[in-house]
Amino acid sequence: MEELKKSICAEVFQYFKEINQIPRGSGNEQAISDWLVKFAKDHSLDVTQDKALNIIIRKPGSKGYENAAPVILQGHMDIVCEKEEDKEHDFLKDPIELIVEGDKIHADRTTLGADNGIAVSYGLAILASQEIAHPPIEFLVTVSEETGMDGAFALDATHISGRSLINIDAEEEGKLIVSCAGGIGATLQLPVEWEEASEGYLALNLTIEGLQGGHSGMEIVKQRGSANKIMGRLLLDLEKVMDLRVFAVNGGTKHNAIPRKAIAGLLVKAKEESLLNEKLAAWTLVLQNELQGVDEGVQLSIKKSGETVKKVFSAKTTRAVIEILCLIPAGVINMSAAIPGLVQTSSNLGVVVTLEDMVTFENTIRSSVRSNRTTVADEMGLLGEVTGAKVVYASEYPEWQYNPSSKLREIFTDTYNELYGKKPEISAIHAGLECGLFSEKFDGKIDLISFGPNLYDVHTPKEYLSISSVERTWSYLLKVLEKLNQ
Repeated sequence: MEELKKSICAEVFQYFKEINQIPRGSGNEQAISDWLVKFAKDHSLDVTQDKALNIIIRKPGSKGYENAAPVILQGHMDIVCEKEEDKEHDFLKDPIELIVEGDKIHADRTTLGADNGIAVSYGLAILASQEIAHPPIEFLVTVSEETGMDGAFALDATHISGRSLINIDAEEEGKLIVSCAGGIGATLQLPVEWEEASEGYLALNLTIEGLQGGHSGMEIVKQRGSANKIMGRLLLDLEKVMDLRVFAVNGGTKHNAIPRKAIAGLLVKAKEESLLNEKLAAWTLVLQNELQGVDEGVQLSIKKSGETVKKVFSAKTTRAVIEILCLIPAGVINMSAAIPGLVQTSSNLGVVVTLEDMVTFENTIRSSVRSNRTTVADEMGLLGEVTGAKVVYASEYPEWQYNPSSKLREIFTDTYNELYGKKPEISAIHAGLECGLFSEKFDGKIDLISFGPNLYDVHTPKEYLSISSVERTWSYLLKVLEKLNQ
């Protein structure tokens, strides 16, 4: 990070380095929340830490801006914790190692934490500065955004006086986000009937890997392969031609990440092992053809299981698992007719886990149209009824509707045009943002916009940011703050 000390926003990168020394995966935010409290006190700033661990740091307006309307700068402190399989990293205690290569900052085979550490770093640099011109600032940093926006749900709106909020959680420079999808989590819980495993079978692990994965909102439009859905197709085909017994199915690690890997534990007769290998070779070609230009690195493999298998799913449970994997709504469901290129509705089967008494299928449903979201949730409910699975709904959050008279959008647009000689793209996104919840909490009487620098492959170990984009976006933000006294 030494090479960044001459950057126009060196303080931003320094704070980014500092907060990346603090493990802050979703649900593990006590340490980073306490660190933010200490930062506020060290800088003689008023701070509120609520019961959910959300942080609000308040700073008066700079000279000449004392009586301006306050503005809320907002981001979230938690990150998605993903790593490559061969990387030893404990997200509960290990810092994230930052690597600078040209215009890129990335981590060592883990997620980088730029989503949303850059927002936090921008806010800290502004709060610490005595030179930046700005109106009164309320810096709101929420918890557990990635796992259900728990912090935004828990926020007491009476702690906030501003009615203009700048969310710094977008991932593409030059785009102003003015609307986003709402979402709901839906988990199918399928009870398992176990049977004793018969003798004379080989215990094997069938693995699907080599997929890119990615954010289930931002990347879903790219039609990347889902390891969990592919596993359903494979098992359905194998069941037709083999005496197949299943003892486990596990895939994915995060409900809001497209699953990159899935493993099924199988018992097959020794004489059918060659047929299984033939099937996998054929399926590899099929999948590489289907996913060409998107996920051609898909790999299928079979290895002998190192465990002694004493019980397997019953035929009824096996069939139900396959039915759910194959029939559960997943991927892009429909596109917006009003906004070209925007996914309107999608569903992501993010995590499949085999437990002692059940198999769980964890999904994230997103839509910018609430009725579409309800329809997909109802379809999952019906699938649960026909397969004997219980459906548990959780973490519902509202969509953020477009505001045709946004003053923030006007200021951001004019400022961008002044800086770059062109207007920014006004856009809606399929991912969920906390802006929908904030709009609801303030009864729609709050002006909202979301923007940010270029981030790539977020929610994956390949995540990286563009240094030059962070610098340009920093200059853009400061120019906007300067204008918020007009």
